[in-house]
Amino acid sequence: MHVHILGIGGTFMGGIAAIAREAGFRVTGSDRNLYPPMSTQLAALGIEVIDGYEAAQLDLNPDVVVVGNALSRGMPVVEAMLDRGLAYASGPEWLAEHVLRSRHVIAVAGTHGKTTTTGMLSWILESAGLAPGFLIGGVPENFTTTARLGSAPYFVIEADEYDTAFFDKRAKFVHYRPRTAVLNNLEFDHADIYPDLAAIERQFNQLLRTVPHAGRLIVNGEDPALADVLADGCWTPRETFAIDAPGSDWTARVDRGACDRFEVLRGGAAVGRVEWPLIGRHNVLNALAAVAAAEHAGVAPARAVEALCTFRGIRRRMQLRGTAGGVTVYDDFAHHPTAIATTLAGLRARVGGARIVAVLEPRSNTMKLGTHRDALAAAVAAADSAWFLMPPNLGWDLRDAVASLGDRAHFAATVDELADRLVRGARPGDHWLIMSNGGFGGLHERVLRLLDSTPAAPRTRG
Repeated sequence: MHVHILGIGGTFMGGIAAIAREAGFRVTGSDRNLYPPMSTQLAALGIEVIDGYEAAQLDLNPDVVVVGNALSRGMPVVEAMLDRGLAYASGPEWLAEHVLRSRHVIAVAGTHGKTTTTGMLSWILESAGLAPGFLIGGVPENFTTTARLGSAPYFVIEADEYDTAFFDKRAKFVHYRPRTAVLNNLEFDHADIYPDLAAIERQFNQLLRTVPHAGRLIVNGEDPALADVLADGCWTPRETFAIDAPGSDWTARVDRGACDRFEVLRGGAAVGRVEWPLIGRHNVLNALAAVAAAEHAGVAPARAVEALCTFRGIRRRMQLRGTAGGVTVYDDFAHHPTAIATTLAGLRARVGGARIVAVLEPRSNTMKLGTHRDALAAAVAAADSAWFLMPPNLGWDLRDAVASLGDRAHFAATVDELADRLVRGARPGDHWLIMSNGGFGGLHERVLRLLDSTPAAPRTRG
């Protein structure tokens, strides 16, 4: 079978491409402005990728066109696909039909932490010798790819609540039919798709309706929105995890503020101790969820904890990109105010009183709509200095939104200007946290190159 994937450059659709290729399908695809890591992963797999969405690509005569949710009516390839009466499916639909139907699916859902928790779970099962299949919305450092078919029965998947396709406005995760479902947390996001938090809660309740009674839910016991979802209907046994919620099934005893050392407890009894390079309270919660879900797949908690000690994280989640001129540069995917604040809190716990410079690109659809603008200043409050890229099409007043930061807030109109001004204000000992859900125009490498060739800046206010 020949599968042609529209929007193949996204981590999800690119993951489907990798799985389909491994399963023996012929795979081609198309996208625009493809960039690493997916461009390099697809090239390594030998998958032909066509630039753009013109109708001529359908002359390849695929057996089925798999349509990513970035595609919409009016695009030439979409109109030609419909006019020609070609067989088509969404990515989640194709995956469910050809891969997930016969597997024990472990789905990780939530506003934050999906990618990291999915990576943790995949590594725990791998370390236990189960060779799981997985589809992760990022690049796990413990594996060489974002997705693989793996061996039956287990398949771990990042369960996104974003809509499925232009012809299917349900959340992606309703297609997966998990036997084990992790609910990490729930906040309002995806304002381009959902009008309010209640609309997202309804989608999560739809997910719960697909989990069998013989399955298991792993739920963050600290999250009030998830409690509301469960109150609307739950038919599956559940276990809770938390740090500060008494009575939870899975808890942690944290050694210090950076949260890089902690004990995992089940029912108040210690089952093992994690020491790893990750930081932050949020990652302790992710770890508890992963250990609990792995236990439902038959992995003893002590063995799961042991595996986490060798988990190296996900690229672009507090990833150290390099040090130059005495400045340490990190890359993070954070783009929601809660994720921004949590990431900064973890970095502050690690570096103490050292100067932190937060650098943010307001790139996500929700951020562009201004939905979270009133929370933005508080989100970066832990930083000593905050820089913002001001895209011309933002549509709301970024300066006004963060005015409470005073002279800690700085702005640049282009990536080149931003890199230049950051480097001119650099101080030895700085920690720069660069945050975007895109490539940020290669800012990380730009500043590292400039820092490497520039004498240390004078100690003037950034």
